[in-house]
Amino acid sequence: MPCSWCCCGGRGAACTGSARRGRPPCSPARSPEISAALRDRLTGLRDTLLPARAVAWFARPSSVWWGFAVVHLYFLGWMMSFVVHGDAFSDTEQYRRWAMAGYDPTGGADDISPWVYPVLAQIPIHLAGIAGPGPYLLVWTLIITVLNAVALACLTRGPWRARSVLPAWWWLVFTVFLGYLGFARVEGVAAPIVLIGLLCATGRPVLGSVLLSIATWIKVWPAAVLLALVIACRQRLQVVAAGVVVTAVVVLGTYLSGGIARIADFLVNQGERGMQLEATFSTPWVWLSVLDVAGARMADNVAINSTEVYGPGTEITAFLMQPLLVLAVLAGSALLARALRSGAEREELLYEGALMMTTVFIVFNKVGSPQFMIWLAPVVVVGLVHDRRRWRAPAALLMGIAVATFVIYPLFYTPLIHAHPVMAAVLTVRNALLVLLLWWSVQRTVELGSATRAAARTVDA
Repeated sequence: MPCSWCCCGGRGAACTGSARRGRPPCSPARSPEISAALRDRLTGLRDTLLPARAVAWFARPSSVWWGFAVVHLYFLGWMMSFVVHGDAFSDTEQYRRWAMAGYDPTGGADDISPWVYPVLAQIPIHLAGIAGPGPYLLVWTLIITVLNAVALACLTRGPWRARSVLPAWWWLVFTVFLGYLGFARVEGVAAPIVLIGLLCATGRPVLGSVLLSIATWIKVWPAAVLLALVIACRQRLQVVAAGVVVTAVVVLGTYLSGGIARIADFLVNQGERGMQLEATFSTPWVWLSVLDVAGARMADNVAINSTEVYGPGTEITAFLMQPLLVLAVLAGSALLARALRSGAEREELLYEGALMMTTVFIVFNKVGSPQFMIWLAPVVVVGLVHDRRRWRAPAALLMGIAVATFVIYPLFYTPLIHAHPVMAAVLTVRNALLVLLLWWSVQRTVELGSATRAAARTVDA
C-alpha cells in the first residue's frame, strides 16, 4: 500500500534517498533469517500438500470470491437450520425480541435493554426484523454477508489489489472459526465497516474517520482504531472534526427520536458488571474454581446474561478494571505519540497502533466475551496488506486465538462454565496468546520510535 504519510512518501529506494538527504528512513528492516526459515518450511509443506495448479489458483484474486461464497453459504445453511424451525441463534434471539418490541426510547420492560449497545446498533437489529420474527436470523445473516462482500470488494479491487489475496484468504479462514460468533453478534456488523475504514484511512483519512466513528456508535471497540488514526494522521484536525460531526448527527437523531436519556447507557452498564469468566484478568479465579479453592466459583449473572467468576478479590478487581483500562489506553497513546515525534512512518504507526490499542481494549477489559476476538481481524488484514513479512507474527497469533476461541465457543462452552480443567487450560492458552499479541504490538511500537531515533543519529554522524 503506497505510503503517503511517512517522512519520504514510501519505502525502499525512496527511504534510502531520504537518508542520503539527511532524514531518517521510515523503518529499518529487521533480520529475516528466522522468518525466512519458517517461510521455507511452510512453503515446502504447502507444495507437498497441494499441486502447483492449486497453488496458482489460490493466488488469483478471483479465487477469493469462490472462497467467500463457500464460507458464507456454509454459515447461511447453518443459520437456516434454525430459521426453518422459527428459531434464532445465540444473541440474535435477544435481538429478535428487541426488534419485535419496536424502538422504545425508555428501554422497555425487558431486563436486558438494546441500549446496552451504542445507539446505532439498533439500526441493524431492527432492520433484520423487517420481514417479521420467522426469517429474522436469515435477514440478519444476509445483512452481515452484504457488509462482508463490500469489505472484500474494497480489499481486492483497490490500489492494493496485488497484495490483497493472502490477507483476504486469511480473513476467510479466520471467519471459518469465528463465524459462529460473527454472524450472531453486533461485532459482525461493525467489523467489515472497520476494515473498510482502515483501508480508506491512509488515502482518505476523513472518510476513514467517518466510517470508524459510525462503527464506534455500533460497538465501542472501533474507538481504539479511531484513536490510533487521530494520533498517526497528519490531517488530525479534519479527522477529529469528522468524528465530531458523526457524533453530533447521532446525538441529534437520538434526541429527536426521544432516546437521548439512554444514549450513554452502554457506558454506565459496564460499570455494574463483575469479572466475566473469559476475561484475561479472570484467569486466576477460573483456576481457583477448577481446584475448588477459597470458595471460588463460576455463576451466571442473570440480569445481563453473563457468566462471571466469584471469589476473594473479584469485587475489588472488577472495580479497578475500568481505571486500569483508562491508564492502559493513556500509556498506549503515549507510546504512539513518542514514536510519531521520533519520525516513525505514519501508516505503519496507524496499523500497529490500532492493533495495540484494540488489544488493550480486550486484555484490560473485565468483559472477555468470545466475540471480542473479531475486533482484531480487520487490523491484521490491513496490516498484512501493508507489510506481509512484518505482520506474519500477529496473523499467526490471532489465528491461534481464533482456533482456541472456536474450541471454547461454540464447541465446549458448557464444560468451561462447569469448571472443566481441560477447557480452563484452553481458555488460559487463549488469554496467554492475547497477552503475547499485546506484547508484540507494544514492542513494535517502541521499536518504531527507538529505531528511527537511532537511524537519525547515524545519519547525523
